[in-house]
Amino acid sequence: MLGNRESLSKNVHFIGVFDPKIRIFDIIMKTANGSSYNSYLVRGSEGVAIMDTVKKEFSSDFFVRLEALCKYEEIKYIVLHHLEPDHSGALIELMSKAPYAKLIISGRAVMMLKGLVKTDIAFEVASTGKTISLGDKTIEFLSTPFLHWPDTMSSYLHEEKILFSGDVFGSHYYDERLYDDEVGDFSYAFKYYYDHIMRPFKHYVLEALKLYAKFEINTIAPLHGPILRSNPQFYIDKYAKWSSEAKFRKHQFGKKMVSVFYMSSYDNTQKMAQKVMQGADKVEGVVASMYDLASLDEQNMIDLLEESDAIIVGSPTINGDAVKPAWDLLSCMAYLESSGKIGAAFGSYGWTGEAPEMLHDRMRWLKFRLPVKPLKIKLIPTEDELMDCVAFGQEVAEITMGKMVEMEI
Repeated sequence: MLGNRESLSKNVHFIGVFDPKIRIFDIIMKTANGSSYNSYLVRGSEGVAIMDTVKKEFSSDFFVRLEALCKYEEIKYIVLHHLEPDHSGALIELMSKAPYAKLIISGRAVMMLKGLVKTDIAFEVASTGKTISLGDKTIEFLSTPFLHWPDTMSSYLHEEKILFSGDVFGSHYYDERLYDDEVGDFSYAFKYYYDHIMRPFKHYVLEALKLYAKFEINTIAPLHGPILRSNPQFYIDKYAKWSSEAKFRKHQFGKKMVSVFYMSSYDNTQKMAQKVMQGADKVEGVVASMYDLASLDEQNMIDLLEESDAIIVGSPTINGDAVKPAWDLLSCMAYLESSGKIGAAFGSYGWTGEAPEMLHDRMRWLKFRLPVKPLKIKLIPTEDELMDCVAFGQEVAEITMGKMVEMEI
Protein backbone atom coordinates (compact mmCIF):
# COMPACT_ATOMS: atom_id res chain seq x y z
CA MET A 1 0.00 0.00 0.00
CA LEU A 2 1.09 3.55 -0.63
CA GLY A 3 0.04 5.01 2.69
CA ASN A 4 0.04 8.80 2.68
CA ARG A 5 1.52 8.89 -0.81
CA GLU A 6 -1.86 8.07 -2.30
CA SER A 7 -3.17 11.55 -1.45
CA LEU A 8 -2.31 14.26 -3.96
CA SER A 9 -4.12 16.63 -1.61
CA LYS A 10 -6.74 16.45 1.13
CA ASN A 11 -9.46 15.88 -1.46
CA VAL A 12 -7.69 14.18 -4.38
CA HIS A 13 -6.40 10.63 -4.14
CA PHE A 14 -4.58 8.12 -6.33
CA ILE A 15 -6.63 4.93 -6.73
CA GLY A 16 -4.69 3.45 -9.64
CA VAL A 17 -2.82 0.17 -9.85
CA PHE A 18 0.68 -1.03 -10.71
CA ASP A 19 1.82 -3.51 -13.34
CA PRO A 20 5.50 -4.13 -12.50
CA LYS A 21 5.87 -7.22 -14.68
CA ILE A 22 4.68 -5.86 -18.03
CA ARG A 23 7.55 -5.66 -20.53
CA ILE A 24 5.75 -4.91 -23.82
CA PHE A 25 2.88 -2.40 -24.05
CA ASP A 26 0.54 -2.22 -27.07
CA ILE A 27 2.89 -4.59 -28.94
CA ILE A 28 5.36 -1.83 -29.93
CA MET A 29 6.59 -0.30 -26.66
CA LYS A 30 9.18 -1.76 -24.33
CA THR A 31 8.46 -1.27 -20.64
CA ALA A 32 11.66 -2.25 -18.88
CA ASN A 33 10.42 -0.83 -15.57
CA GLY A 34 6.80 -1.95 -15.82
CA SER A 35 3.98 0.58 -15.76
CA SER A 36 0.96 1.86 -13.89
CA TYR A 37 -2.68 2.50 -14.75
CA ASN A 38 -3.44 5.72 -12.96
CA SER A 39 -6.88 6.57 -11.63
CA TYR A 40 -7.89 9.34 -9.29
CA LEU A 41 -10.68 10.15 -6.88
CA VAL A 42 -11.79 13.76 -6.39
CA ARG A 43 -14.00 14.55 -3.39
CA GLY A 44 -16.14 17.66 -3.22
CA SER A 45 -18.74 18.89 -0.77
CA GLU A 46 -21.50 17.45 -2.98
CA GLY A 47 -20.07 14.16 -4.14
CA VAL A 48 -17.16 12.30 -5.70
CA ALA A 49 -15.73 12.06 -9.21
CA ILE A 50 -13.70 9.08 -10.38
CA MET A 51 -11.13 10.06 -12.99
CA ASP A 52 -10.65 6.96 -15.18
CA THR A 53 -10.56 3.31 -14.17
CA VAL A 54 -7.89 0.65 -14.76
CA LYS A 55 -7.10 -2.43 -16.80
CA LYS A 56 -9.68 -5.13 -16.12
CA GLU A 57 -7.15 -7.64 -14.83
CA PHE A 58 -6.26 -5.25 -12.00
CA SER A 59 -9.78 -4.13 -11.14
CA SER A 60 -9.86 -5.84 -7.71
CA ASP A 61 -6.98 -3.65 -6.45
CA PHE A 62 -8.71 -0.61 -7.91
CA PHE A 63 -11.94 -1.30 -6.05
CA VAL A 64 -10.10 -1.91 -2.78
CA ARG A 65 -8.52 1.54 -3.04
CA LEU A 66 -11.78 3.17 -4.06
CA GLU A 67 -13.83 1.57 -1.27
CA ALA A 68 -11.34 2.78 1.33
CA LEU A 69 -12.11 6.36 0.35
CA CYS A 70 -15.81 6.57 -0.49
CA LYS A 71 -19.14 4.80 -0.74
CA TYR A 72 -20.44 4.00 -4.19
CA GLU A 73 -23.56 6.07 -3.53
CA GLU A 74 -21.34 9.16 -3.24
CA ILE A 75 -19.98 8.87 -6.77
CA LYS A 76 -21.55 11.59 -8.86
CA TYR A 77 -19.37 11.36 -11.98
CA ILE A 78 -17.11 8.89 -13.73
CA VAL A 79 -14.78 10.62 -16.17
CA LEU A 80 -12.99 8.67 -18.90
CA HIS A 81 -10.32 10.77 -20.53
CA HIS A 82 -10.16 8.17 -23.25
CA LEU A 83 -11.49 4.68 -23.70
CA GLU A 84 -8.44 2.51 -24.25
CA PRO A 85 -9.01 -0.74 -22.29
CA ASP A 86 -6.21 -0.08 -19.81
CA HIS A 87 -8.25 2.89 -18.56
CA SER A 88 -11.80 1.66 -19.09
CA GLY A 89 -11.42 -1.97 -18.05
CA ALA A 90 -13.30 -1.58 -14.76
CA LEU A 91 -15.99 0.76 -16.12
CA ILE A 92 -18.87 -1.69 -16.41
CA GLU A 93 -18.39 -3.07 -12.91
CA LEU A 94 -17.98 0.42 -11.47
CA MET A 95 -21.19 1.66 -13.08
CA SER A 96 -23.07 -1.34 -11.75
CA LYS A 97 -21.83 -0.52 -8.24
CA ALA A 98 -22.37 3.27 -8.45
CA PRO A 99 -26.10 3.77 -9.10
CA TYR A 100 -26.07 7.58 -9.25
CA ALA A 101 -22.90 8.11 -11.28
CA LYS A 102 -22.98 9.91 -14.63
CA LEU A 103 -20.39 8.90 -17.21
CA ILE A 104 -18.51 11.77 -18.90
CA ILE A 105 -16.72 11.16 -22.23
CA SER A 106 -15.63 13.21 -25.22
CA GLY A 107 -17.78 13.53 -28.32
CA ARG A 108 -15.33 11.41 -30.33
CA ALA A 109 -15.64 8.64 -27.75
CA VAL A 110 -19.35 7.95 -28.34
CA MET A 111 -18.91 5.36 -31.10
CA MET A 112 -15.92 3.90 -29.28
CA LEU A 113 -18.01 3.41 -26.14
CA LYS A 114 -20.70 1.51 -28.01
CA GLY A 115 -18.10 -0.75 -29.58
CA LEU A 116 -16.30 -1.29 -26.31
CA VAL A 117 -19.11 -2.19 -23.93
CA LYS A 118 -21.58 -3.71 -26.44
CA THR A 119 -24.53 -2.37 -24.49
CA ASP A 120 -26.34 0.92 -23.90
CA ILE A 121 -24.84 3.14 -21.21
CA ALA A 122 -26.06 6.59 -20.25
CA PHE A 123 -23.40 9.23 -20.73
CA GLU A 124 -22.78 12.94 -21.13
CA VAL A 125 -20.46 14.49 -23.71
CA ALA A 126 -17.82 17.00 -22.64
CA SER A 127 -16.15 19.54 -24.90
CA THR A 128 -13.69 22.34 -24.21
CA GLY A 129 -15.09 24.70 -21.59
CA LYS A 130 -17.74 22.36 -20.19
CA THR A 131 -17.64 22.09 -16.39
CA ILE A 132 -19.05 19.80 -13.75
CA SER A 133 -19.50 20.69 -10.09
CA LEU A 134 -18.90 18.71 -6.93
CA GLY A 135 -20.08 21.60 -4.80
CA ASP A 136 -16.83 23.22 -3.72
CA LYS A 137 -14.88 21.56 -6.56
CA THR A 138 -15.12 22.44 -10.26
CA ILE A 139 -13.70 20.31 -13.07
CA GLU A 140 -13.31 21.88 -16.52
CA PHE A 141 -12.85 19.77 -19.65
CA LEU A 142 -10.46 20.33 -22.54
CA SER A 143 -10.68 18.65 -25.93
CA THR A 144 -7.23 17.24 -26.78
CA PRO A 145 -7.86 14.77 -29.63
CA PHE A 146 -5.23 12.38 -31.01
CA LEU A 147 -3.13 12.40 -27.86
CA HIS A 148 -2.89 9.69 -28.67
CA TRP A 149 -6.39 8.41 -29.45
CA PRO A 150 -9.00 10.44 -31.36
CA ASP A 151 -11.28 10.47 -28.30
CA THR A 152 -8.72 11.81 -25.80
CA MET A 153 -9.58 14.76 -23.59
CA SER A 154 -8.02 16.38 -20.52
CA SER A 155 -9.54 18.07 -17.49
CA TYR A 156 -8.54 20.68 -14.92
CA LEU A 157 -9.52 20.78 -11.26
CA HIS A 158 -9.67 24.50 -10.55
CA GLU A 159 -9.47 24.59 -6.78
CA GLU A 160 -6.49 22.21 -6.61
CA LYS A 161 -4.83 23.41 -9.84
CA ILE A 162 -4.44 19.81 -11.02
CA LEU A 163 -4.34 18.90 -14.70
CA PHE A 164 -5.66 15.41 -15.42
CA SER A 165 -3.82 15.13 -18.70
CA GLY A 166 -4.83 11.72 -20.01
CA ASP A 167 -1.95 9.98 -21.77
CA VAL A 168 -0.10 13.27 -22.28
CA PHE A 169 2.99 13.60 -20.02
CA GLY A 170 2.81 9.91 -19.16
CA SER A 171 5.59 7.35 -18.76
CA HIS A 172 5.67 3.60 -18.66
CA TYR A 173 7.60 3.52 -15.41
CA TYR A 174 6.65 1.55 -12.30
CA ASP A 175 7.60 3.03 -8.96
CA GLU A 176 5.24 2.97 -6.01
CA ARG A 177 6.79 6.11 -4.60
CA LEU A 178 4.50 7.65 -7.21
CA TYR A 179 5.70 11.27 -7.48
CA ASP A 180 8.36 12.63 -9.81
CA ASP A 181 10.38 14.05 -6.90
CA GLU A 182 10.41 10.71 -5.07
CA VAL A 183 10.77 8.03 -7.76
CA GLY A 184 13.99 7.05 -9.48
CA ASP A 185 15.30 8.67 -12.65
CA PHE A 186 12.53 8.15 -15.20
CA SER A 187 13.71 10.74 -17.74
CA TYR A 188 14.52 8.09 -20.35
CA ALA A 189 11.04 6.57 -19.93
CA PHE A 190 9.41 10.00 -20.25
CA LYS A 191 11.25 10.73 -23.53
CA TYR A 192 10.73 7.19 -24.85
CA TYR A 193 7.00 7.51 -24.18
CA TYR A 194 6.86 10.83 -26.03
CA ASP A 195 8.78 9.46 -29.01
CA HIS A 196 6.63 6.36 -29.38
CA ILE A 197 3.21 7.70 -28.40
CA MET A 198 3.03 11.47 -28.90
CA ARG A 199 5.62 12.23 -31.57
CA PRO A 200 3.34 11.27 -34.49
CA PHE A 201 0.87 13.87 -33.22
CA LYS A 202 3.16 16.84 -32.58
CA HIS A 203 0.70 19.27 -34.14
CA TYR A 204 -1.98 18.15 -31.69
CA VAL A 205 0.48 18.35 -28.80
CA LEU A 206 1.11 22.01 -29.56
CA GLU A 207 -2.64 22.68 -29.77
CA ALA A 208 -3.14 21.02 -26.39
CA LEU A 209 -0.33 23.06 -24.84
CA LYS A 210 -2.16 26.22 -25.90
CA LEU A 211 -5.18 25.06 -23.92
CA TYR A 212 -3.10 24.14 -20.89
CA ALA A 213 -1.37 27.54 -20.93
CA LYS A 214 -4.61 29.19 -19.81
CA PHE A 215 -4.39 27.51 -16.42
CA GLU A 216 -2.07 27.67 -13.45
CA ILE A 217 -0.93 24.07 -13.03
CA ASN A 218 0.54 22.87 -9.75
CA THR A 219 0.30 19.15 -10.53
CA ILE A 220 0.02 17.04 -13.69
CA ALA A 221 -1.78 13.74 -13.07
CA PRO A 222 -1.26 11.52 -16.16
CA LEU A 223 -2.68 8.08 -16.87
CA HIS A 224 0.67 6.28 -16.75
CA GLY A 225 3.76 6.71 -14.62
CA PRO A 226 4.83 9.30 -12.07
CA ILE A 227 2.59 12.18 -11.00
CA LEU A 228 4.38 15.42 -11.87
CA ARG A 229 4.28 17.84 -8.96
CA SER A 230 7.81 19.18 -8.44
CA ASN A 231 7.89 21.47 -11.48
CA PRO A 232 5.07 20.81 -13.96
CA GLN A 233 6.27 23.53 -16.30
CA PHE A 234 9.53 21.63 -16.79
CA TYR A 235 7.63 18.77 -18.41
CA ILE A 236 5.37 21.09 -20.39
CA ASP A 237 8.46 22.84 -21.74
CA LYS A 238 9.98 19.48 -22.73
CA TYR A 239 6.88 18.63 -24.78
CA ALA A 240 6.88 22.09 -26.36
CA LYS A 241 10.54 21.78 -27.36
CA TRP A 242 10.24 18.25 -28.73
CA SER A 243 7.11 19.13 -30.68
CA SER A 244 8.37 22.31 -32.30
CA GLU A 245 12.14 22.05 -32.60
CA ALA A 246 13.51 22.64 -36.09
CA LYS A 247 16.20 20.21 -37.12
CA PHE A 248 18.93 19.64 -39.64
CA ARG A 249 19.91 21.19 -42.93
CA LYS A 250 16.58 21.57 -44.67
CA HIS A 251 15.40 23.94 -41.95
CA GLN A 252 18.73 25.69 -41.61
CA PHE A 253 19.13 26.31 -45.33
CA GLY A 254 15.50 26.23 -46.46
CA LYS A 255 15.90 23.08 -48.55
CA LYS A 256 13.78 19.99 -49.09
CA MET A 257 15.26 16.71 -47.90
CA VAL A 258 15.10 13.61 -50.13
CA SER A 259 16.37 10.46 -48.40
CA VAL A 260 17.29 7.30 -50.28
CA PHE A 261 17.35 4.21 -48.08
CA TYR A 262 18.59 0.92 -49.49
CA MET A 263 19.74 -2.62 -48.73
CA SER A 264 21.83 -4.50 -51.26
CA SER A 265 22.94 -8.13 -51.54
CA TYR A 266 25.30 -7.96 -54.53
CA ASP A 267 25.76 -4.19 -54.92
CA ASN A 268 23.12 -3.94 -57.67
CA THR A 269 20.51 -2.15 -55.59
CA GLN A 270 23.30 -0.02 -54.13
CA LYS A 271 24.32 1.08 -57.64
CA MET A 272 20.72 2.00 -58.31
CA ALA A 273 20.52 3.92 -55.01
CA GLN A 274 23.62 5.96 -55.86
CA LYS A 275 22.13 7.03 -59.19
CA VAL A 276 18.70 7.75 -57.68
CA MET A 277 20.39 10.02 -55.14
CA GLN A 278 22.45 11.74 -57.83
CA GLY A 279 19.31 12.42 -59.82
CA ALA A 280 17.51 13.87 -56.82
CA ASP A 281 20.47 16.01 -55.86
CA LYS A 282 20.50 17.66 -59.29
CA VAL A 283 17.28 19.48 -58.46
CA GLU A 284 17.73 22.99 -57.07
CA GLY A 285 16.36 23.37 -53.55
CA VAL A 286 16.88 19.70 -52.66
CA VAL A 287 19.43 18.03 -50.40
CA ALA A 288 19.60 14.33 -51.27
CA SER A 289 21.18 11.75 -48.97
CA MET A 290 21.69 7.99 -49.13
CA TYR A 291 21.60 5.56 -46.20
CA ASP A 292 22.50 1.87 -46.02
CA LEU A 293 19.79 0.18 -43.96
CA ALA A 294 22.32 -2.37 -42.73
CA SER A 295 23.90 0.36 -40.61
CA LEU A 296 20.92 2.26 -39.19
CA ASP A 297 19.31 1.63 -35.84
CA GLU A 298 15.66 2.41 -35.13
CA GLN A 299 16.18 5.82 -33.54
CA ASN A 300 18.29 7.01 -36.46
CA MET A 301 15.62 5.75 -38.85
CA ILE A 302 12.93 7.67 -36.99
CA ASP A 303 14.93 10.91 -36.96
CA LEU A 304 15.76 10.70 -40.66
CA LEU A 305 12.24 9.74 -41.67
CA GLU A 306 10.77 12.63 -39.73
CA GLU A 307 13.04 15.16 -41.40
CA SER A 308 12.60 13.78 -44.91
CA ASP A 309 10.15 15.37 -47.35
CA ALA A 310 10.55 12.43 -49.73
CA ILE A 311 11.50 8.88 -48.82
CA ILE A 312 12.78 6.50 -51.50
CA VAL A 313 13.30 2.90 -50.42
CA GLY A 314 15.35 0.33 -52.33
CA SER A 315 15.39 -3.41 -51.71
CA PRO A 316 16.37 -6.52 -53.62
CA THR A 317 13.79 -9.26 -53.88
CA ILE A 318 14.73 -12.26 -51.77
CA ASN A 319 12.41 -15.26 -51.50
CA GLY A 320 9.62 -13.22 -53.06
CA ASP A 321 9.83 -10.43 -50.48
CA ALA A 322 11.58 -7.19 -49.60
CA VAL A 323 14.37 -7.51 -47.06
CA LYS A 324 13.54 -7.14 -43.38
CA PRO A 325 15.45 -3.84 -42.82
CA ALA A 326 13.23 -2.20 -45.47
CA TRP A 327 10.11 -3.35 -43.61
CA ASP A 328 11.67 -2.22 -40.34
CA LEU A 329 12.21 1.23 -41.83
CA LEU A 330 8.57 1.59 -42.84
CA SER A 331 7.40 0.22 -39.51
CA CYS A 332 9.06 3.26 -37.89
CA MET A 333 6.46 5.42 -39.62
CA ALA A 334 4.06 4.27 -36.90
CA TYR A 335 5.81 6.84 -34.71
CA LEU A 336 5.52 9.67 -37.25
CA GLU A 337 3.06 11.62 -39.35
CA SER A 338 3.45 10.23 -42.87
CA SER A 339 0.50 11.90 -44.59
CA GLY A 340 1.88 14.37 -47.13
CA LYS A 341 5.32 12.81 -47.43
CA ILE A 342 6.31 11.62 -50.90
CA GLY A 343 7.32 7.99 -51.29
CA ALA A 344 8.86 5.80 -53.95
CA ALA A 345 10.43 2.34 -54.20
CA PHE A 346 13.03 0.61 -56.35
CA GLY A 347 15.23 -2.48 -56.43
CA SER A 348 17.23 -5.06 -58.32
CA TYR A 349 16.01 -8.64 -58.60
CA GLY A 350 16.98 -12.03 -59.94
CA TRP A 351 13.90 -14.19 -60.47
CA THR A 352 10.66 -12.44 -59.61
CA GLY A 353 11.03 -8.82 -58.42
CA GLU A 354 8.07 -8.25 -56.10
CA ALA A 355 9.91 -6.13 -53.49
CA PRO A 356 9.46 -2.63 -55.00
CA GLU A 357 5.73 -3.14 -55.55
CA MET A 358 5.33 -4.52 -52.04
CA LEU A 359 7.09 -1.51 -50.51
CA HIS A 360 5.05 0.80 -52.73
CA ASP A 361 1.82 -0.79 -51.51
CA ARG A 362 2.90 -0.49 -47.89
CA MET A 363 3.64 3.20 -48.35
CA ARG A 364 0.20 3.65 -49.87
CA TRP A 365 -1.40 2.31 -46.68
CA LEU A 366 0.86 4.60 -44.67
CA LYS A 367 -0.69 7.58 -46.54
CA PHE A 368 2.40 8.53 -48.51
CA ARG A 369 1.91 10.45 -51.75
CA LEU A 370 3.14 8.13 -54.51
CA PRO A 371 3.81 10.02 -57.75
CA VAL A 372 5.90 7.43 -59.63
CA LYS A 373 5.65 3.72 -60.30
CA PRO A 374 8.18 1.41 -58.61
CA LEU A 375 11.44 1.02 -60.50
CA LYS A 376 12.95 -2.44 -60.77
CA ILE A 377 15.93 -3.75 -62.74
CA LYS A 378 16.87 -7.36 -63.38
CA LEU A 379 20.27 -8.27 -61.93
CA ILE A 380 23.16 -5.94 -62.87
CA PRO A 381 21.92 -2.57 -64.14
CA THR A 382 23.17 -1.45 -67.53
CA GLU A 383 24.40 2.10 -68.19
CA ASP A 384 21.04 2.93 -69.77
CA GLU A 385 19.21 1.50 -66.77
CA LEU A 386 21.37 3.52 -64.41
CA MET A 387 20.38 6.63 -66.34
CA ASP A 388 16.78 5.58 -65.72
CA CYS A 389 17.63 5.60 -62.02
CA VAL A 390 18.96 9.15 -62.32
CA ALA A 391 15.74 10.22 -64.04
CA PHE A 392 13.70 8.41 -61.37
CA GLY A 393 15.42 10.29 -58.55
CA GLN A 394 15.20 13.60 -60.41
CA GLU A 395 11.48 13.16 -61.02
CA VAL A 396 10.78 12.45 -57.35
CA ALA A 397 12.82 15.48 -56.31
CA GLU A 398 11.10 17.78 -58.80
CA ILE A 399 7.73 16.67 -57.48
CA THR A 400 8.98 17.27 -53.96
CA MET A 401 9.77 20.84 -55.02
CA GLY A 402 6.26 21.34 -56.34
CA LYS A 403 6.08 19.91 -59.84
CA MET A 404 2.45 19.10 -60.53
CA VAL A 405 1.64 15.48 -61.36
CA GLU A 406 -1.27 13.17 -60.75
CA MET A 407 -0.72 11.40 -57.43
CA GLU A 408 -1.78 7.85 -56.71
CA ILE A 409 -2.81 9.11 -53.24
